[in-house]
Amino acid sequence: MASLNVGNLGEYLREQRRSAQLSLRQLADAAGVSNPYLSQIERGLRKPSADILQQLAKALRISAETLYVQAGMLDEREREELETRAVILADPSINERQKQVLLQIYESFRKENALDTESTESTQSTDGKKRTDGRKTTERTAGADVAAAGGFQDTAADGPTADGGAATSPAEPSH
Repeated sequence: MASLNVGNLGEYLREQRRSAQLSLRQLADAAGVSNPYLSQIERGLRKPSADILQQLAKALRISAETLYVQAGMLDEREREELETRAVILADPSINERQKQVLLQIYESFRKENALDTESTESTQSTDGKKRTDGRKTTERTAGADVAAAGGFQDTAADGPTADGGAATSPAEPSH
């Protein structure tokens, strides 16, 4: 229910305000909201807008996304994704092109993991046994997965090794 979320939000805001050692009036002034309005939010009587939550988060020096989650406006996973993106974009040690590439890789991994999550445990592996760990079974080897992600090829796979030699495959057992 919305009132339950608002109540949780109010309790959370009060806790954050107290840990920041701010009075209700000080936080209200810093956030640009009225003292009575902030009091009503803390008591669970008002549901603030996203803009007000953003102002409160800035004044408390916490993530606005955290307040959005508390208010029921944002899913926890969405908050984590937004925070990860913000950290990447704010990193001064990498250039804009690198940031965009990193975000594309991050998004591709998220999509891949979402597909893996949707797969069922009854997916058959290549030897006909059912997987019990919930992971999606594919025909690719671990080395091919690493190579596809831009890494090195698994030296145990058929084909040349990193030093140029041929990889050896274990002998097939005879029947």
